[in-house]
Amino acid sequence: MNTRHFSQLPKPYVAYAKVIQGLVFKKPKGAKVLPQVEYVVDSFKIDPNHLKAYNEVCGFKNNGYIPAIYLAVLSQSLQMHMMTTEAFPFALLGLVHIRNQIKQTRKIGVNEKLTLSCQFGELKPHDKGMQFDFITTTKVGNDVVMEGVTTYLARQKTDGTVTEKAKETKEPNFQVQSVWDVSENTGRRYALTSGDFNLIHIHALTAKAFGFKQAIAHGMWSKARVLASLNLADAYEADVYFKLPMYLPSNVEFLTAVVGKDTDFLIRNQKTQKPHVSGVVKAL
Repeated sequence: MNTRHFSQLPKPYVAYAKVIQGLVFKKPKGAKVLPQVEYVVDSFKIDPNHLKAYNEVCGFKNNGYIPAIYLAVLSQSLQMHMMTTEAFPFALLGLVHIRNQIKQTRKIGVNEKLTLSCQFGELKPHDKGMQFDFITTTKVGNDVVMEGVTTYLARQKTDGTVTEKAKETKEPNFQVQSVWDVSENTGRRYALTSGDFNLIHIHALTAKAFGFKQAIAHGMWSKARVLASLNLADAYEADVYFKLPMYLPSNVEFLTAVVGKDTDFLIRNQKTQKPHVSGVVKAL
């Protein structure tokens, strides 16, 4: 495992510049093998103004603590640089974010010094191509305070082999908690704080170039909005699957079902009842 160290978080726009230059438009050749590399930001403190702006967009309170999902968002800068700098076997355009998992072991103060690391996880077959993980770890000193797994799907032709499907479970007894009026500019507002300027999220005109009828909300904004709406334990796990696109603007329902320490949640379109995001939060 090769390790590359950074004194500060790399800027996302540097990686996006490589995308624009066409460095990742070419279809990679050769075996599909993920690079054995780890990127580490050795020691840093978060920018309180940036966190405040993020909290405002996602609905978190400015209470002196860092939402664990915010650290997952910061790690996306490392992910972008890993995919554009290393011998990454897939084209960036067309990657689909299908799942995100985070684990917070305790509350994380805004003034704590952090170490953030990211590496590639396992490459697995998927019904629609290949899926792979990014594994993120945040430490304070030697203590792990946050762990995250981000799963992407690289669409491609398959050999017809069907991966094992998850066992069907009884749908939770969901209750509508609120209805959200998600504005047309949500994608642009979130992009300014997250650094994710994927054109499918920015405007209807740019989204149409990629086959969407309107701009769609960032999946990580949807997850953050859910977590900001729940009473989270000091230590918890949050696992989410991204379903159908949430077009902007939209009216969506936020539903929950609580059983013991587990809170299942769902975001669905108010009119069509089709799901956008589903998942579960477990208190530890």
